[in-house]
Amino acid sequence: MNTLVARVRGERTRTERGRARTRPAPVPRPAATRVPAKAPAASNAHVRKSMQGNKRANTKPELIVRKLLRELGYPGYRLQWGKLPGRPDIVFPGRKLALLVNGCFWHRCAVCNPPSVKTHSEYWEAKFRRNVERDAENQAALKALGWRVEVIWEHELKKGNLEATRDRLRRIMESTDAAK
Repeated sequence: MNTLVARVRGERTRTERGRARTRPAPVPRPAATRVPAKAPAASNAHVRKSMQGNKRANTKPELIVRKLLRELGYPGYRLQWGKLPGRPDIVFPGRKLALLVNGCFWHRCAVCNPPSVKTHSEYWEAKFRRNVERDAENQAALKALGWRVEVIWEHELKKGNLEATRDRLRRIMESTDAAK
């Protein structure tokens, strides 16, 4: 039998050395946090197109933070670094600093208090709740590994708040300079 087919089926396979192995079964999430496997259908074509435009990386808020960091003279960062829990948006490995750039809507900013979704609200409320839980778990895991975690919210990157955010980034980077 083909090894790949056996793995997909979860059946026993043989490695190159002849030892028998099985693929571990996925660990199910608790029922309270489980999100339905498939997102509900979009209410119309415009909503569908809008939702498909949401990106995971290189979002406008991320690009603004990266521009500010370069202007401040801190260009040596990694993006979406997979070696850390949660793939933080911007990472300075030498400083052990992770910057998370969170969108106010998707990560449920307490300051902005974004509106709830009216269609398919059960699905979306569970999804938002899981996003917030996952963010907390990832931040705790990073801190347990000895990393400093800073969250920059989307509303902090609006034109009226940009100078305050630039000063905050400068203080964050200077404090990691002093810690080095």
